[in-house]
Amino acid sequence: MIDLLIAGGGPAGLATAIHGALAGLEVVVAEPRPTPVDKACGEGLMPAAVRRLRELGVSVGGQPFHGIRYLDAVTGAGADAFFRAGHGLGTRRTTLHAALAARAAELGVQFLPRRIEELRQTTTRVVAGGMTARYLVAADGLHSPLRRFLGLHSTPRKGRPARYGLRRHYAVAPAAELVEVHWSAGSEAYVTPIAPDRLGVAVLTAEQVPFDAQLARFPLLRERLSGAACTPVRGAGPLRQHARVRVAGRVLFVGDAAGYVDALTGEGLTLALSGAGELVRCVRAGRPDEYERAWRRISRSYRLLTGSLLWARHQPVLAPRIVPLAARLPRVFTRGVNLLA
Repeated sequence: MIDLLIAGGGPAGLATAIHGALAGLEVVVAEPRPTPVDKACGEGLMPAAVRRLRELGVSVGGQPFHGIRYLDAVTGAGADAFFRAGHGLGTRRTTLHAALAARAAELGVQFLPRRIEELRQTTTRVVAGGMTARYLVAADGLHSPLRRFLGLHSTPRKGRPARYGLRRHYAVAPAAELVEVHWSAGSEAYVTPIAPDRLGVAVLTAEQVPFDAQLARFPLLRERLSGAACTPVRGAGPLRQHARVRVAGRVLFVGDAAGYVDALTGEGLTLALSGAGELVRCVRAGRPDEYERAWRRISRSYRLLTGSLLWARHQPVLAPRIVPLAARLPRVFTRGVNLLA
């Protein structure tokens, strides 16, 4: 019998597969799309994510960055926070995906071109996609069909507008070895160095308008990118997704499928990689229910800081002061960045 059947072959699913294989488990990944899969993503790995990949034996190419820079979209005034331990890495989503898939295949993980959207389970096994496994890992993304199938999706509270992410690449050299976060009145633009001659630009916004209209809210950034060759736009959202629990019998959720607050602090991949390790540890110990507590522990800083920053972003009095406060309180800003790094 399969030990771990993983529904979804994105970074979270592949990281779980690698952890499982390293732990001596028989692992099968069900993913209908060929590797690599591109998606809207800020493409910046924080130092903790870089360390997690190294621990898994995954080698990823990209452009190192050494901190985060907050900038006012109009004036250009801002603040820098540098990492105290290690560096981040700007890397194409497709590059990361291919590296994870190669490592999983190297370890003997089996891949099947199959989509799993429903299941049956008993106290000893799960049947899904024509296969039987001891456990099913739902790594099927932000809008997880399995989360909805099991009735675990929770509707976010009313009052906050849904947020979306849009991403495009530009043939422009990075200005610094930092990820820049440009703050406008109602949206943020993340500028990540992903190669010596290329930037990834991701916009987080509640307004569903074209990318160029979004970029108009960042006049200094728009001028810098003017005339540069660029790629088609990719989008994702709504970003905020609630999951009631992370464990339902013998089904465990990881990555975005486990619930998502926002991309504001760039911690999604770090949490996915760390969560994959905790999931496999709990399964291998025969105590899958402990994964819920472990997930809450490792995601606490992300949920608290991202939720607080998102709340401030929606306050008319506080939102314009985020960048000035970061500049006036550099130690606090640096501490917050390093807590997430």
